[in-house]
Amino acid sequence: MGGNQLRVLFRSLAESARDLLPIVVVIAVFQLALLRQPIPNLLDLLVGALLVLLGLTLFIRGLEMGLFPIGETMAYAFARKGSLFWLLLFAFALGFGTTVAEPALIAVADEAAKMAAADRVIANDPAALAGYAKGLRYTVAVSVGFAIVVGVFRIIRGWPIQYLIVGGYMGVVIMTIFAPKEIVGIAYDSGGVTTSTITVPLVTALGVGLASSIKGRNPMVDGFGLIAFASLTPMIFVMGYGMVVG
Repeated sequence: MGGNQLRVLFRSLAESARDLLPIVVVIAVFQLALLRQPIPNLLDLLVGALLVLLGLTLFIRGLEMGLFPIGETMAYAFARKGSLFWLLLFAFALGFGTTVAEPALIAVADEAAKMAAADRVIANDPAALAGYAKGLRYTVAVSVGFAIVVGVFRIIRGWPIQYLIVGGYMGVVIMTIFAPKEIVGIAYDSGGVTTSTITVPLVTALGVGLASSIKGRNPMVDGFGLIAFASLTPMIFVMGYGMVVG
């Protein structure tokens, strides 16, 4: 590793430490000043904090070196190829693939299956629990893939994003009225867990790269907004899933 790379890595390490410092300060103040109790397992916490710092630094550096360039390069290549079908297929596969294996979504889906069994929405057996959780996961993943397709098509056509977002949230409000109350909270949470640490950089890079490669598109105006669709459509799809399953 060259001297320049080391300087960049140490700068990233310092920036990560600065970002984590407020969390450490808040925990220390509440634990020592308000609760007036010593911090338990202090050595383990320090080791864990160090690992978090290193992991966050390497993760961010990896995004800058790998994921962002990949997303922008592929978007530019598909735009130059001029094939709308393959571009939209890539957009769907990107949204679906980065979402279906998201750990936060897996945890939410498993917990939702347990609550559905407790409320007697589904049978309380392993097969029913696994089927409900898998169906929920794939519903969210398909919805994110659909969202990225809509966002990419918006960039290509130059449609104003505000009309699509307002229309989408009107759909969310309408679906909330008719969806089973047991699924509404899960649907709203599903919109949050889709914006994962892998989905966000790749999808953002895709949007910026695509807007940069299309004549007449402004990357600042047209390149962003895909993540908004990725948070919006899961709420509609999951409430629809609850209406069908329920």
